[in-house]
Amino acid sequence: MAILKVIEVLANSSKSWEDATSRAVEQASKSVKNIRSVYVNEQSCTVKDGKVDEYRVNVKITFEVN
Repeated sequence: MAILKVIEVLANSSKSWEDATSRAVEQASKSVKNIRSVYVNEQSCTVKDGKVDEYRVNVKITFEVN
């Protein structure tokens, strides 16, 4: 049996939602070990001058607690 914990992380990217998700995982992995999965809870973007300016994600990252 494993004990898992979930944290919520907000991240952004000028490229894509996928890149924003990768950034969230990379940032979380600096202080959290044993990451098991990431769930994209919400996606949004900002618009500037009629074009998408920034992609944003709200993700839930699950990791194992030892």
